[in-house]
Amino acid sequence: MVLCCFTSFMPLTLYVATSNPGKLRDFDASAQACRPDTVFLPLPGLQDIPTPTEDAFTFAENARSKALAYSLHAPDRIVLADDSGLEVDALDGAPGVRSARYADDAGFSSDPGLSSDARNNLFLLENLRGLPTTMRAARYRCVLAAARNGRCIAEAEGSVEGIILESPRGKGGFGYDPLFYLPELQRTMAEISLQEKFQISHRGRAVRGLLLQFAD
Repeated sequence: MVLCCFTSFMPLTLYVATSNPGKLRDFDASAQACRPDTVFLPLPGLQDIPTPTEDAFTFAENARSKALAYSLHAPDRIVLADDSGLEVDALDGAPGVRSARYADDAGFSSDPGLSSDARNNLFLLENLRGLPTTMRAARYRCVLAAARNGRCIAEAEGSVEGIILESPRGKGGFGYDPLFYLPELQRTMAEISLQEKFQISHRGRAVRGLLLQFAD
C-alpha cells in the first residue's frame, strides 16, 4: 500500500475530467488520510468539450491523452484524467481498456432496460461460464495523469488483485465491483465500506501515488 504523510503543504485543487460521481467520491475519500487539503472538482464545462478519442492499447496512454487534451480547455489549472478497468487472466487481459464498453463492443444482447454496468457484468459472466475459481483471477488497474496547459506533470498507477465470482454480491460501488471478490477480506468490492475501499482499491492507490508527487 502506498502511504503518504505530509506535515505542511499548500492546498491543492485538482480538476477531474469525469462526470462519474463514483470516481469523484473515490478520489476524495482516497485523499483524506493522505492529503486532506486536496479538493477534487469536476472540470467546468466538461459536457461542452469534445471528448478525446480513447483508442490507445494501454491505460497509461489513454489517461495521458485525456489529461493533455482537457488541460488545454482549463488554462493554468491542474487537470486530472484516469483510465481504469478490469483485466481477467482467463480472457487474456480483457476487458482491459474497453471495460466500460465491453458488452457494447461485442453487441451483447440483454434486457434493454439494464444499465451499462449490469450488461457488462452479464457479458463477463457469460464469457467465464463454467470456469472454476482457480481460473477466475483478475485485477483492477488504474492509471492517473495530471496535466497543466497541455503538459503532463505527474502520473501514477495502482492495482488490486481479486477473483471474479459466478454471481454478483453487494449493493455498493459501481462497474464490476459486485463481481470482484477480495480473498483477503472475503467480500466483494461492492460489500466493503468506502473507508476500506480507498485503502485497498486500485484508484485509491493511484491517487496516493499521484499526491506524493505534489508533496513539495
